[in-house]
Amino acid sequence: MHVHRIRSALTAWFGRLVASFSVASTALGLLFFSASLTPSLLPRPPILQGILGGVSLIVGYAIAKATIAVWRFMQLRELNSTNARRVSLVLLVITGLVSALTLSRMTVWQNSIRDRMHMSGVDSSYPFSVLTTAIVVATVLLLVARAIGFLIHSVSNRLKKVMPPRVALVVSTVVLSFMIISLVDGLIVKTALHAADEAFASIDQATYDELSQPERSMASGSPDSLIRWSDIGRNGKIFVAEGPTAEDISILTGRPAKTPIRVYAGYNTEDSLARRAKVALDELIRVGGFERRVLVVATPTGTGWLDPSSVDPLDYLHDGDIATVSMQYSYLPSWLTIMIDPDRSRDAAKALFREVHSHWSSLDKADRPKLYVFGLSLGSLGTEAAFDFYDLIGDPIDGAVLSGPPFPSTIWPELVRNRQSETPAWLPQFRGGDLVRFMSREAVAVPAGAKWGVMRIMYIQHGSDPMSWFSPSLAYREPDWLTSEKAPDVSPYFRWFPVVTFLQVGFDVPMATAAPLGYAHNYSPAEYIDAWIEVTAPEAWTDDDTKALKAAYADFNPAPI
Repeated sequence: MHVHRIRSALTAWFGRLVASFSVASTALGLLFFSASLTPSLLPRPPILQGILGGVSLIVGYAIAKATIAVWRFMQLRELNSTNARRVSLVLLVITGLVSALTLSRMTVWQNSIRDRMHMSGVDSSYPFSVLTTAIVVATVLLLVARAIGFLIHSVSNRLKKVMPPRVALVVSTVVLSFMIISLVDGLIVKTALHAADEAFASIDQATYDELSQPERSMASGSPDSLIRWSDIGRNGKIFVAEGPTAEDISILTGRPAKTPIRVYAGYNTEDSLARRAKVALDELIRVGGFERRVLVVATPTGTGWLDPSSVDPLDYLHDGDIATVSMQYSYLPSWLTIMIDPDRSRDAAKALFREVHSHWSSLDKADRPKLYVFGLSLGSLGTEAAFDFYDLIGDPIDGAVLSGPPFPSTIWPELVRNRQSETPAWLPQFRGGDLVRFMSREAVAVPAGAKWGVMRIMYIQHGSDPMSWFSPSLAYREPDWLTSEKAPDVSPYFRWFPVVTFLQVGFDVPMATAAPLGYAHNYSPAEYIDAWIEVTAPEAWTDDDTKALKAAYADFNPAPI
């Protein structure tokens, strides 16, 4: 008898649970789930794809529930119960079939991305792993939503004693939403960010035996340097201590070479960006950076990383007669820094560029070095901000190479929007190509008959880079880079879906550097070599030199942190 009661109670509870689901909302949730299974910019492991699927399902369900709630709140006309059941049944059958079909196509879709990036394909178990993960994630999110809904209605029932029912519902929803958001932001998010901050700070300041303090007096971070070795983080130390020597350069080119100058002001060099930039300038002057033929102001990524693929080949192009100066402004990954404080890179790039440009402008034009700027990822965002129109008009720099411009950029999206109409967004041509050009995977978009002007700016971008192509507008508008011919490194099956594409590309952003070299947010040495040759036009450099340099870096694959 006792077992029978338990069974009856469970059956009744399950019946109420099933009845509590909105069929229309479930149908839209399944459509969102199905759309999330289609390919986006990057391949995903099954667990991550399952999380995306579960989140998409609940988002679709929530949108439908909210729409129905508003409809009923407005007391608009509804279908009668008989027609509602029929429509619901049809919707459920159709969306269920769509979900089954998309699950069966997942392997093909995922492999269409992997094939383009020369990655091994997924096997037949992939859809089952995704489905299992999605069910677990959706269930957890649904339970959380139900708990929040229960709290809202409980508070609303108490408020009904002192105010009209609908007003009570609105007040309880607003108050509890504010409390939950405050709790999540104040406790969960800030705790997570604090933990991430400490973790990356530890990585940045960790001691590595293979990185010894330079002994040369003219080396940045040496005992005679204005910048203490202990104040330079891990990535800065790698930049200063490693890289090609004069001997390395001469072996490849067969010409006499100089040892490249590298200056790096670490995060702990000074408390303020302005003072840090001033120390970097003073150090650059001390080591003779302005006496070289080429001078580069480089803005690093969020972790302070300067990709060796970008800076090392440049030293070869100019036989080591080059100085590169950089300054750290953060130790968090670029995608995390963008969410927390995107202005940090802008402020840092402005501070350093203005110090260097001001001193450079005071020098005799016949004797000073050619001045270039460089930025990767968040460094590209900062470098754009460093351009002061009036300063450049009065005394323009010689050029810039900007790779992987992130979505909050200001100049880059304007250039892409105002491209020549017949060119794609992922490889645009801007006006006559005398000032700005774009390249992607060693392909440069050059208008017919174009010649470089006084200043040369080259953007390197990948069609598969979510750091560049993510945008809140993906939720409601199809992007230009999907409306016409797709980039070669993008799946032909990639389609735009309202809201879902926003979620897909948003999930791609943290994985942008996990793709193979030459795809997504990983830019290859060969791309940088071509870009720097275009922008800096190195003297005495030949096509054979280019082939030799690309061959030397063919298997080079740095690991950013």
